[in-house]
Amino acid sequence: MDKDWRDEVSKSFGPAFASDDALLAECVSMCQLYNLKPEDLFFKVEAFNYRPSATHSGIAPITLETLGALKAQIQRDMITASTKRAQTKPKPGNTAKVDRTRFPQNMVRNLPPTPIKQETGETSVPGPSHLVFSGPSYDAEKKKSRAYHYMYEKILERSEVLDQLIEDFADLIQTHYNIPEFADPSSATDEEVTIIGRLTQDSESASAKLTESTLMIESSRAISNGARVPLRLDHALRIRGSVQGAGGTGLFPGAIVALKGKNGGGGYFLATEVLSIPPLKASPASCGVLDPKQDPEMGNDPVSICVVCGPYTSDADLNFKPWRTLLPTLNATKPNVLLLVGPFIDSSHAKIKAGDSDLSAANIFKGRIADSIRAFLVASPESIVLVVPSVRDLVSTHAVFPQPELDWDLFPADPRIHLLPNPARFSINDISFAVSSVDVLFHLRTQEYIKRGVEVEALPALEGDVPSDAMANLCRHLLQQRSFYPLFPVPADSSHEVNLDVTHSDAISMIDDGDLDYAPDILILPSRLKQFTKTVHTTAAINPSFLSKGSYATIDIAGRTSMGKLNERLTVKIVKLES
Repeated sequence: MDKDWRDEVSKSFGPAFASDDALLAECVSMCQLYNLKPEDLFFKVEAFNYRPSATHSGIAPITLETLGALKAQIQRDMITASTKRAQTKPKPGNTAKVDRTRFPQNMVRNLPPTPIKQETGETSVPGPSHLVFSGPSYDAEKKKSRAYHYMYEKILERSEVLDQLIEDFADLIQTHYNIPEFADPSSATDEEVTIIGRLTQDSESASAKLTESTLMIESSRAISNGARVPLRLDHALRIRGSVQGAGGTGLFPGAIVALKGKNGGGGYFLATEVLSIPPLKASPASCGVLDPKQDPEMGNDPVSICVVCGPYTSDADLNFKPWRTLLPTLNATKPNVLLLVGPFIDSSHAKIKAGDSDLSAANIFKGRIADSIRAFLVASPESIVLVVPSVRDLVSTHAVFPQPELDWDLFPADPRIHLLPNPARFSINDISFAVSSVDVLFHLRTQEYIKRGVEVEALPALEGDVPSDAMANLCRHLLQQRSFYPLFPVPADSSHEVNLDVTHSDAISMIDDGDLDYAPDILILPSRLKQFTKTVHTTAAINPSFLSKGSYATIDIAGRTSMGKLNERLTVKIVKLES
């Protein structure tokens, strides 16, 4: 298909133009994006490049910069035309109304304006939708807190946050296991005691993978004045409260753990039992129960979702061929929700690092991504688009995790586009989602140490949950630790991929403000590890891999009236991109 387009463009622009691959590729992209014939695009370029003067008139040379400027002009013209159509009074019977009194106010604010259907011609005006999207608040205070100033961390603030995290888990575990009090792991005792703290390793081995011989535990200042004590694990270690069939426990730096054992005065704490952190509660949707706070008809209609994760172009070029290959499928299938996860313009791309692009990151994004989003919404007026950035995105002004949403200036003005922070919790109808663009699964995989043990009072595995599955257990760590990034510190080999701001760790908490201890129904974690879809307790965990590797995911949710529990309504597929 691309060859046919290139031939047509070469015929219209002339043989000299065809020798420049970059210009040719850009023109082909514009023809496909704006549904233009190559001849029509040539006339537009000529008109745009016409330079009259007092001495002579002529056509200025065609460059990537002029093509970029022309794209911006075409986009402005289309937005203007769309706005005029939206302001035109529709004929009777052509207005699809949404009864907003049926929805809670926090959801109403996220609904698009009352949609309008046009009789003829293309339109980017929202169409009627059965979706109710509820996401992060966009009020000024919340936006300011997400766009915090980084590199201003104070040591005291960091230590207070790390201490508070231990204290929060202490309350949770103390209640769950009915523990009278936690002991100081640095104090010698004759009897077994229960301790809680954060796993770490001795400073001499901090750059290497965690091993049993380098294990240490650090408790809070309230419990033990922040003492850091070497940790030894009994050869007959008991594991209490894990999922039946796990046969062991995963340990990594930063994990909060509760242990039974004693410090016999030998300078270390000998753990004889691990008290597993209780899982997050199952959401009403996963149990097939209607939340009484929601509209009774919410979720009765099926929902189709397409999840696409960056990078969006191959490592060899900035032509965005994988993304352009996917666009016709999106326009044809018209998913109700298009979830786009960064990086979009990857700062680690070889061409970007070498400075081989004449266009700015913003211009590349607008021409390759934003224009395509607008074209998709024209083709599918009833859909919404969700955008999650990456810390590697050049179009983001915030390169630290957690990260605020992208700037609205990068996108066409459209109420169906929702910009989300990284990480993000949101819901669509009665289904809750959690997503992060940081490759936490790979980071955990490189740091995890598995300790085998004897199961005690194990929890029964739910349908579809395989406790022995390595990838599922990586996701289980995140859910149990209630964090999108439970590792601390960031592994030395991965520190260039994520700059973690510990003082804002509340923004990477897995716990949703609205439903304080509910697990997300669907957890999306793109990773360089092999793509998968797994059931972890009641959560569907998905690694769609990257579009640059030719992979994306589709999620189909049947209407609530047709089936019961969410796992009976949910169909997740990892799709290979057709070349």
